[in-house]
Amino acid sequence: MLIDFFFTLKDAKIPVSIKEFLILLEAMQKNVISPSLDDFYYLSRTTLVKDEAHYDKFDKAFGMYFRGVDAIFEKNPEIPLQWLMKRMERELTPEQKAAIEKFGYDKLMDRLKELLKEQKERHEGGSKWIGTGGTSPFGNGGNNPEGIRIGGEGGNRSAVKVWEARSYRDYGDERELGTRNIKVALRRLRKFAREGAEEEFALDDTIRATAHNAGYLDIKMQPERKNNIKVLMLMDVGGTMDDHIARTEELFSAAKTEFKNMEFFYFHNCVYDYVWKNNRRRHAERFPTWDILRKYTPDTKLIFVGDATMSPYEILQPGGSVEYNNEEAGAVWLQRFTSTFPKFIWLNPEPEGLWQYRQSISVIRQIMNNRMFPVTIDGLERGMRLLSK
Repeated sequence: MLIDFFFTLKDAKIPVSIKEFLILLEAMQKNVISPSLDDFYYLSRTTLVKDEAHYDKFDKAFGMYFRGVDAIFEKNPEIPLQWLMKRMERELTPEQKAAIEKFGYDKLMDRLKELLKEQKERHEGGSKWIGTGGTSPFGNGGNNPEGIRIGGEGGNRSAVKVWEARSYRDYGDERELGTRNIKVALRRLRKFAREGAEEEFALDDTIRATAHNAGYLDIKMQPERKNNIKVLMLMDVGGTMDDHIARTEELFSAAKTEFKNMEFFYFHNCVYDYVWKNNRRRHAERFPTWDILRKYTPDTKLIFVGDATMSPYEILQPGGSVEYNNEEAGAVWLQRFTSTFPKFIWLNPEPEGLWQYRQSISVIRQIMNNRMFPVTIDGLERGMRLLSK
C-alpha cells in the first residue's frame, strides 16, 4: 500500500532508496508506532529522509499523498477524505458572487460546529454542507467571500480559517542576487546612521607608512564613526507569501549583508502573541511578542515584510488567526509595535497596482500610517529614506 507513496517521494526529487523503504516497512510490521498518521509521518521522515534540507520537499509530498487534515476543535471530529475530493468547479459571475451570504466570523465558526454534528455524507457543488465546489463556506474548491478552507489548495484567498497542518521553510540568506540594486537601496539607510568623531589616530597604518618612509614619521588617520544602526525585521511566511519567495529571499539576503546589527523573526499573515526564528521548529521554539517589544530599544528600525493579503478578520478580530484562536486581534499587536518603534515601515512584495483590490492591505496601510512600500528599487529607496529621517 506504500509503494505509491515511495514513488511520490521519488517524484519530489527526494533521494530515497529501496533499502530505506524496506526499513520503513519492517518498522511498520513490528508495530513500532501506534496507528496514527502523525506517528507515521515522523517514522517515515526519520527512515526515508537523510538530510534536513529535504524536509520541506518531504512535507509537501506527504501532504499531497495523504491529504491529511487536523481539526481545530478539541474533540477532533473526523471529516472523511472523500468529502473533500474536488470533482467539480463552478465559475460564478460577479453578480452571483456578490449575492452569496456572508456569515460573519462568529456565526461561521458556530455553523461549522453544527455541520460537523449533522453531516453524514459527502457533498459537492452545494451552498450548505462541507464539501467541494459550489458556494458553501466550508470545504475547498468553491467560491465564497468568507469561508473555512478544509484541506485542498487555496485559490480565491478569501478563507478566514484554514483547517490543515502546514509547514513553512525559512527564507534563505545565501541567495545570490541577480542585481546589486537592492543592496544599494538598503545602503541609503546605513549611510545616515554613523556616529562618533570624524577621524581618529590609525596606529597600524602609521607604523606601516613610517616604515615605508625610511623611518620618517608619517601619521595616518582613519574615520572613527561606525555604523550604529539596529534593524528588526519581521517577515510573513507561508500561504500567499509562497508566491513571493524569490523576491523575499533576495531582500533578506541583501539585508543581512548590509545591516550587521539585524535581528529577524517570522510570523504568518499578521503578528500575534508569539513569533519564531526557525520554521521547522515554530511550534516548539516560540518567542513571546511581549519579549520582543521589551528587548529592543526604541531607536531600532522596524521593517515588516509581507503581502498583507488575508481575511480582514485576521487583523481585526480576536480569534481571527487561521491557525489558532488568538486572544487579541492582530491590529492590537501591530499598534504596539508602531508605538514602541517610531521608525517603522512595511515592505510589500505584492505588485502595488493590486493593493487597491485587497481589503486587508487597506487595513494594514491604515495601521501603518501609509508607511507601506513595494519591494521595488524605488519602493526600497523611499522606505529607507523615511527610516533615515
